[in-house]
Amino acid sequence: MKSIALTGLGIVVGLCAGLAYGAADGDMSTAYRELDRFGEAFAKVRSHYAEQTDDRLLVEYAIGGMMSDLDPHSSYFDPKTFAEMQVKTEGQYGGVGLVISAESGAIKVISPIDDTPAARAGMKAGDDILAIDGETLQGKSLDQVQQKLRGLAGTKVTLTVLRTGEKDSFEVKLVRAAIEVEAVRFHRQGDVGYIRIPAFNERTDEGVQSAVRDLKKQIGPSLKGYIIDLRDDGGGVLDQAIAVSDDFLDGGEIVSTHGRNPRETERFDAHPGDIADGKPIIVLINGGSASASEIVAGALQDHQRARVLGTTSFGKASVQTVIPLNGGEDGALHMTTARYYTPSGRSIQATGIVPDIAVAASDKDADEASQFVESESVLPHHLEAEGAKAVTAPVPLIRPEPGKTYDDFQLSYAVDVLDGKAQAKAVASTANGN
Repeated sequence: MKSIALTGLGIVVGLCAGLAYGAADGDMSTAYRELDRFGEAFAKVRSHYAEQTDDRLLVEYAIGGMMSDLDPHSSYFDPKTFAEMQVKTEGQYGGVGLVISAESGAIKVISPIDDTPAARAGMKAGDDILAIDGETLQGKSLDQVQQKLRGLAGTKVTLTVLRTGEKDSFEVKLVRAAIEVEAVRFHRQGDVGYIRIPAFNERTDEGVQSAVRDLKKQIGPSLKGYIIDLRDDGGGVLDQAIAVSDDFLDGGEIVSTHGRNPRETERFDAHPGDIADGKPIIVLINGGSASASEIVAGALQDHQRARVLGTTSFGKASVQTVIPLNGGEDGALHMTTARYYTPSGRSIQATGIVPDIAVAASDKDADEASQFVESESVLPHHLEAEGAKAVTAPVPLIRPEPGKTYDDFQLSYAVDVLDGKAQAKAVASTANGN
């Protein structure tokens, strides 16, 4: 390491000391050699860059680049971001209500959260955000974009958006609000109980249980079943997905997670007791259904406890862990540490949950391929599925009758299935290995 300046040498020595814990993972001489290369690059940038550099920022940029190039969901939280990161899952945060991802250098909307400024302004899954308040997002990390979207409730923000199928971008003016992502909503749909889960956080399971209790009282003995709406649910807290799945299962595996080390494998099982008393369930999904929502859909589908209706889900079957650096003083790594598998052992990573009943959102869906637009498989550096067969052909969609309009065709069809008015056309799924 003779070519490394003192500061660079200190960084490399510190990194090497940390690597000592993982010495069994491979040839450490290779790791030391690569760290030597990083240290030299750091020292040269520090010495020869056109302007004075900040050592801390250089290291943070390096860590951020390393994490973001691993996969679409790994990232680095700087100290400020790490200090604020618990806000969203603990209740409220000031923002516009968008679940976003980074795709080929662009920021893409996975789903707008219900009843938020973004949803009310007509933002749609698949929209590309090109700029925020006139500042281009070129080169911005996902975490940096999220920070720009957040702010005090009542403050204004303008997004420059490009929508699929349109040539020109347009501006969406929003006023930030306190976003409450935990709200589970429900209502009676005739003799069917409808439950909408917009996201998973600490109070989701409590909301689902309360919804089922109230729907039982409202509908009474004539209750025919439940519709659990997970469309545009971008995910959230893992243990809440497990708890919600457990609510409707009497036993068996819900999900398993497998890390690189076999000793890190975990399996989560359901406990006796089905809060729906065995009543039929239909789960609604689409391309905006990701992560935690796919765990619920996959568990209920594999156990044949529910029929899944809609279009193919997003296909995010990886688990991220937050690992603080220096007790959090130096930020934290938000890193993919495991993959998850449905009860049958299938991976839906980059393939998604294929519905049992494939139903178009509306008659405006141009073709069957449109259901695959929102997918983990199009994100750069995505993890490939393990042991899953590739989708060889689009799933044929059930569509509305020509000339007939619906407020929500998928929901209407689901109600008709539970009422016995529509045929539940099962679709064989190659992606699910069925």
